[in-house]
Amino acid sequence: MHHRRTKIVATLGPATDQAGVLEELLLGGVNVFRLNFSHGRSQDQVDRARRIRELSAEHNKCVAILADLQGPKIRILGFTDNSIELAAGDTFTLNPQLEDNLGNQQQVGIDYKELPDYCGPGDLLLLDDGRIRLRITEVSQQGLVHCEVVLGGVLSSKKGINRLGGGLAAPALTSKDFEDIKTAAAIGADYLAVSFPSSPDEINQAREAMLAEGSQAGIVAKIERAEAVADEELLDQIIIAADAVMVARGDLGVEIGDPQLIGIQKYLIARARKLNRCVITATQMMESMIDSPLPTRAEVFDVANAVLDGTDAVMLSAETAVGRYPLAAVRTMGETCLGAEKHPSIRRSNYRLERDFQRVDEVIAMSTMYAANHLQGVSAVICLTESGSTPLWMSRLSSGLPIYAFSRHAATRQRVCLYRGVTAIPFDPSQYPADDLNDAALDELRVRELVKPGDYVLLTKGSVAGVLGGTDSLKILRA
Repeated sequence: MHHRRTKIVATLGPATDQAGVLEELLLGGVNVFRLNFSHGRSQDQVDRARRIRELSAEHNKCVAILADLQGPKIRILGFTDNSIELAAGDTFTLNPQLEDNLGNQQQVGIDYKELPDYCGPGDLLLLDDGRIRLRITEVSQQGLVHCEVVLGGVLSSKKGINRLGGGLAAPALTSKDFEDIKTAAAIGADYLAVSFPSSPDEINQAREAMLAEGSQAGIVAKIERAEAVADEELLDQIIIAADAVMVARGDLGVEIGDPQLIGIQKYLIARARKLNRCVITATQMMESMIDSPLPTRAEVFDVANAVLDGTDAVMLSAETAVGRYPLAAVRTMGETCLGAEKHPSIRRSNYRLERDFQRVDEVIAMSTMYAANHLQGVSAVICLTESGSTPLWMSRLSSGLPIYAFSRHAATRQRVCLYRGVTAIPFDPSQYPADDLNDAALDELRVRELVKPGDYVLLTKGSVAGVLGGTDSLKILRA
């Protein structure tokens, strides 16, 4: 039986709130449920989280919850008639002084009053993910941003604003985000995503705010600002400050241009893995399935290429949140990942042979993967883990073998749901005498029919059970 290694993140919304849909998605293969705090009320997120945990327990299927903060998405305010149509050559003004819902054919308000300070004549502003393009002709003394329409179309209320090349410097965490952090901590989110970070400080700030609420959630840095990818050193600092990164291709693509984006995706995935961090590839992966039961071939290739790039997870946004075919989108994505994982290029790894290590547990993880890939007849890797570090390191190296994270901590089991190739199994080593531990662990795989008699199984553990970072031994067992 072939297990899918790449994980699926699915976003919840009105479509998944309908009776039975959440359960279908859980059983259909979703590994991580994303709560998008840009939409809906915080009570909606609380209800969804409770339902996820109930279904997860009921079906004995471990999943993680990712709370995604809105961040400082810079938007226009509302129009009197909800939308207008702009044509190339029209003049149009962004007016920080204009109230909400007073926008018309000539001007519209903006929610980010400092916008005039960060842009000037000649700059290109991209509205609604670049569907509308305005070139600034003048920024007046009063802060009115006068523009000429370069690319026209229908512009509706509350659409986002980006500047080509980035540089609109709103801080990543807003007052709404700090409120949402309290909710995320209260519902026991396993991961918290920070939108538009431009420095490691903002990641640390989010982590501290979560810790202050009693949450040890992993922090996901969404890479979506041109500034974040312009400087490799800064990008490394952001990746290292976080536990995972999201290749957020929407805003990033708008700011740097899609042709640059493909190289950035490949670089980011490789870099995150090298720095022992997880990576989620997101945005428009199966976009056409919002309205169609089948994807386009290009979408299938896009998901498959992210898998071949080494991503931990691929993400669905509107496809599941508001789409007509949430379950079909999840299933199609799962089949596509499985297909891509058959490709031989992902089985090779260099085991970081060029590096020296300070930590015993990390060396054990590397050695295990070397043995797993080079000893014939190995069918599984078991790691007894407290914090989840060992399976994280193992899963940074390519391998076709399943890695089973045995842990007594629900938080650790939920956290590893994002790691490529890692499956969580509840197991408390303190319940067994030391001599029986290996057999007890093997039994967990036997009862699930995950090993055949005669298979080799590699097992890592600490000589003292229950010590964080204590993994110091590798056993080669025969089923």
